[in-house]
Amino acid sequence: MRPAIPDGPAAARTEAGTSPHRRTVRSFVARAGRMTTAQERAWRELWPRYGIAEAGDRLDLDAVFGRTARRTLEIGFGNGESLVALAAAHPDEDFLGIEVHRPGVGHLMLRAESLGLANIRVACRDAVELLEQRIADGSLDAVLLYFPDPWPKKRHHKRRIVQPAFVELVARKLKAGGRFRLATDWQNYAGQMLEVVSACSLLANEFDSGYAPRPESRPLTRFESRGQRLGHEVWDLSFTKR
Repeated sequence: MRPAIPDGPAAARTEAGTSPHRRTVRSFVARAGRMTTAQERAWRELWPRYGIAEAGDRLDLDAVFGRTARRTLEIGFGNGESLVALAAAHPDEDFLGIEVHRPGVGHLMLRAESLGLANIRVACRDAVELLEQRIADGSLDAVLLYFPDPWPKKRHHKRRIVQPAFVELVARKLKAGGRFRLATDWQNYAGQMLEVVSACSLLANEFDSGYAPRPESRPLTRFESRGQRLGHEVWDLSFTKR
C-alpha cells in the first residue's frame, strides 16, 4: 500500500546507531534511493543552511532557529510535502523534521529554498536516537507522526514505531499541553496506536470517541489524496501532554 517512491511520509524508517539505548529491532528498511541532480545539489549547498548534524550535545533550539517560537517536530516526513506546507503557513513558528531517506531530505531542502523558508530544519538520522540524545525534555509544542510504515504482516508488528517506549519518549519531549498527533490508513495499526498511546500516563486523548476528526492543520498530501481516490480511510489521533 505504500508507494514505491518516497511520496508519502516515511515515518519511523530510522536507523539504529550508537545510542546507549540502542534498539535491536528497527522500524524501517534502510533505502539509499537515487537522488536527482537537483537533490544532490541540495545536499552540497543547502544542508549547511537547513541540516542538523548527527552528533553533538543537546540542541539549543533557540540558537538553531535564531529566536524563541512554538516548535513542531515531524517524524518521517517523506519528501517533506506536509512539513513545508506547515512551515510556509506558519512563519511565526519553527519546524524540525526527521527523515532517513536522503532523496526526500534533498527534496524538502529544495522546496524550502524555493519558498524562502527560514523556519525549517531537518535531520537525517534515527528518530529515537535524535530524541534521546539531542532533544531536551519539555522542549516541543507538537510532535507529528503521519502515516508511518504499517508493517502489515503480523510477524513484523514488532517493527512498528508506535510502541510503549517510543510513546513515553515522545511524551517526555513535549511541553505541558503539547500535542502528539498521529495518522494512519491501516485500521489494524490505528487500533494499536490508540491502545498504546492511551496507555501512556503522560498523555490524554483529546477526543472521547478515541479517534480524532481530520485536523485542518494537517496538509492533504498527494499520498493521502491518492488513497482517498482509492477509497482508503484514514484514522487520526490527537493526544495532549498532561
